[in-house]
Order: sequence, then structure tokens, then C-alpha cells
Amino acid sequence: MLAQGLEAWRFGCVLGVFLLVVALLGWRLVDLQVVDNDFLRKQGDVRTIRVESIDAHRGVISDRHGEPLAVSTPVQTIWANPSEADPEEARLSNLARVLDVNEAGLRNRLREYSGREFIYLRRKVQPSLARKVMALDIDGIYARQEYRRYYPAGEVTAHIVGFTNIDEYGQEGMELTYNQWLSGVPGRKRVLKDNRGRVIKDLSLIRDASPGRNLDLSIDLRLQYLAYRELKAVVNAHDANGGTLVMLDVDTGEVLAMVNQGSYNPNDRSQLAAENLRNKAITDLFEPGSTMKPITMAAALETGKYDVNSTIDTSPGYRRFGRFTIRDHRNYGVMDLTKIIAKSSNVGMSRIATDIGGDVIRDLYSRVGLGQPTGIGFPGEAVGVLPAPPKWRPVEEATLSYGYGLSVTALQLAQAYMVIANGGIRYPLSLLKLDDKPEGQRVISEKVTHEVRNMLHEVVTNGTGSRAKTGLYSVGGKTGTVHLVGKQGYEDSEYKAIFAGMAPIDNPRIVTVVAVDAPHSGEYYGGEVAAPVFARVMSDALRLLNVKPELEVGKVGAPGQVPGERG
Repeated sequence: MLAQGLEAWRFGCVLGVFLLVVALLGWRLVDLQVVDNDFLRKQGDVRTIRVESIDAHRGVISDRHGEPLAVSTPVQTIWANPSEADPEEARLSNLARVLDVNEAGLRNRLREYSGREFIYLRRKVQPSLARKVMALDIDGIYARQEYRRYYPAGEVTAHIVGFTNIDEYGQEGMELTYNQWLSGVPGRKRVLKDNRGRVIKDLSLIRDASPGRNLDLSIDLRLQYLAYRELKAVVNAHDANGGTLVMLDVDTGEVLAMVNQGSYNPNDRSQLAAENLRNKAITDLFEPGSTMKPITMAAALETGKYDVNSTIDTSPGYRRFGRFTIRDHRNYGVMDLTKIIAKSSNVGMSRIATDIGGDVIRDLYSRVGLGQPTGIGFPGEAVGVLPAPPKWRPVEEATLSYGYGLSVTALQLAQAYMVIANGGIRYPLSLLKLDDKPEGQRVISEKVTHEVRNMLHEVVTNGTGSRAKTGLYSVGGKTGTVHLVGKQGYEDSEYKAIFAGMAPIDNPRIVTVVAVDAPHSGEYYGGEVAAPVFARVMSDALRLLNVKPELEVGKVGAPGQVPGERG
């Protein structure tokens, strides 16, 4: 009896436990399917649904005619999830070969970052390479779309456009200046992934990507190519250290071309040199030399003390200021104002400067934009130096009149000549295409600028700038050859050859400044080195701009040479 009762008790306990387990399992099923359904769904989503970023397309930079200068193209980035990847995976050797990376380094990185879920393996590669990677079907190795900045014009527009870093953030040029304008806002979306992290399908859009805005520059790519070709050719031909060319629209202040040598290719930065990054036309200062003489002459005409028929006795061809001597190439004797400019007479200019005073000259220099920002908004723009002593020494007035003792950029020099070209109106300069003509400020009378333009025409027809003739268009301009400044002061054998001018002379359309640094082969005068570049560029540029050709036949004069300041 006792044994039977014990057996029944045991059976009842087992049955009770069994029924309790069944009840608990039943309750758990109800709890999972009904009570905690939302929680479990969320847990499942956590394991399979991800929120991914949608890259935003950076805005396109174009020239004034819509030609692309900077575009973003879709590429692929290869990345890994080290927590999923096996560093001992045999196929990693194939992956290293496809990505052109060190196999041992790849395996070590996967081990080192095993606690992470994301590391880059190779950024911004061609889609074809990404397809090869994904075909290896290696756990923890993935690809995602990004964008890469591409510059169709390469080094031709590098100094203006600039470039971005690998994350498409502007580093130089207009890419840096207008980075916020060009940058888009990334979007977000929900995606369904498998257990290997691969996207199965897009589920929903959280926020669409907002692309960056486009930027239309004032640059005419046709003129930019033309200017770059000619500047590079003259720098190579004369074994020069570098050069700069700036071209402005006379009636709007828009920059039509701006090039420098040396340059760099923003699409291939493996050979990038820091000294070639600067946009020298805007950042580098130099003494403008004889190219300032027309501005000084305008100041003299404004005083009313002089007119175009006034004469100056430059005998005996030199002028002493204590230990300092100013010289002309030879004794020109009595000259009128036009001949003083045409022959680039330092003595003639210095006598005028002594008469009208340094403050009068400086005032006009300031009015045409020297010693102040151009308003172009380019990073690293130099302001220059425009002296303003409490009392001018005679030698300071003299040297100021022919462009020593002050410093300018090539862009500032072009702006000053633009004022002479358009009849005395100073416009703010712009690297952006303008829809409407800007409001300018009159700084010189139209009568004075007309008289100065005639003098500049004489420089080309019968003076130091004869090699600036274009043949089909009448032009005017001024040569300049200045000593470069070294560590110990002025270098005896290093010069900057300059030519600044405009065309057509009766109704100028464009102004161009050419500056060549330290030509070492052949001549080094502005009239011999820079003027021919001006002639070729202006002739082709005016034809491209559909300016009606003229037929000009002029006399060729011997280039002037002035020790210390050569034309």
C-alpha cells in the first residue's frame, strides 16, 4: 500500500510539473505574440533594419557659358565591419590584390579594430573595382556610394576653382570661398539588411538629400585656355620662375581669365607642391614700376597745371637726389607728356611728381583701387602697400611716380587700368557671373582718361610697347621692368617683366595684365617678354568675343631702356 501511494504521489508530481511547464510555455507564447509583440518587433528591426545616410550631391561650378569646371561624380567606397570579418579569411589575399593594399596590413587592421563596426578600406574607387570586391563575397566587407570631385579643365582653372578634400569640403579657391553654398545636406533612409549586412531593399525615406547649389563664375573658359597656353609658353621659352595673367571685362569688372605659372592638376595631387597652390594674381605683391606712369600722368592732368601739349626738359638725362640718381636710357631733352610716357622717361615723370606732390599722386592711386581690397572675396587676397608718409621726401615722390615704393597685385593693377579704359569708372571686381551691370563710382574725368588712352596708344605705336601690336586691333598699354626684391634688397639680375594694356583703344572691351617673373633666357624687359604675350592673347580674345576687327598700321619704335626702371 505504501509503495502504491508513493508511486501515485510521484506520478502526480511529474504530471503537475508537466502541466505547469505546458502552462508556462502557453503563457509565454501568448506573451510573445500578443503582450510583447511591439517589443519583439522592434528587437527584430534592430537586427535587420538600419538607418543609412544619403550623400548629397555637391553643386557644379561652371564658367560664364555653362561649361563645367568642377563636378561631383558617383563612386564607391569599400569599408569593413571588423566585428564580422575574419582576419584569417583566405580570400582576404584576393581582396588585398584587388584594392592594391598590403595583405598583412589589411589583416592587422581587422584584428586591431575587431571591436568596431566600421573602418574604411579604400575610399572613392571606380564602380567597376567595387563590383570586383563584392564578387569575392567576403563576410564583413561592404561597398557604399559616395561622390568624388572632378575638374574637367584641370590645371587651367586650378587657381580659381581650387579643390576639395576627400570628404568634399573646400580647401582652396572658390571651392573654399563658397563651400557652404556648394555643399548639400545629406538625407536619411531606412533599409532592410540581411544577416551579412547587405541591403535587401529600401523601406522608407526619412529625409531626402538636398543637393548643393551651383556656382556660375565670370570666367570664359575659352579665354582661360588661351591665356594659360600663352603664359605657359612664355615662361618655358624664357626659363622664368613663373608668371601671371589677368583679363577683365572693362564695362562690368568681371574677371574673364586669370592664370598663373606654375600650376597644379587638382585631379592628380600626387605631385602637388605647396608653392604652386597660391593664386598669385591675387595673393602675391610686387612693385608695378613704369606701369604706374600713366596713372601719375592722369593725376598731373587733373591738377590743371598740365595738358597734353605741356613739355618737360629732361636734360641731361638724369636727376640726382643726394646719393640716389634717376636715369633715362639717354638724354631725351625736351619732351611733351605723350612722349614721356611713350619713351618711359623716369626723369620726366620725377619732375612732374616734384611739381604736383606725392599726396596728389597717392590720392589717385587710391581712387583707382591700389592699397585696398578689390572686393572679390577670394581667400588670401593681398591688400598691397600704398605709402602715406607725414611728409614726402623728394626722392619718395619721384620713385612713387614711376611705381617704386608701393606694392600691388596683378588684379589691382588690372583694376587701375580698367578705370582708364572705361572712361574713369571704378567697378567692384567679380569672379562670379553678373546678371546686371554693377553700379560704379566715377574716380577720374572722362576727358583725362581719353587723353591718357591716347598716350598709351603711342606707347605701342611708337614707344617701348611696339611688340604689343595685335595687327587687327588698335591697342594701348604700358611696359614695366622692375627689379625683384630678395633677402638682401633689390636683386641686380632678377627682374619682373610687365605689360598692362587695353583694346580696342577707342572703345576698350578688355584689359589685360601680363607679368613674368625672373626670365633667365633671352631678354627680360616688359616690352620684349610680356608685350608679345599681351598681343597674342588680346588678338585671339577679341575675335572670340566677336569684336569687330580693325586694320591698324603703325610705326615700330625702338624699345626704351631705363637703368633701374626699364620700360
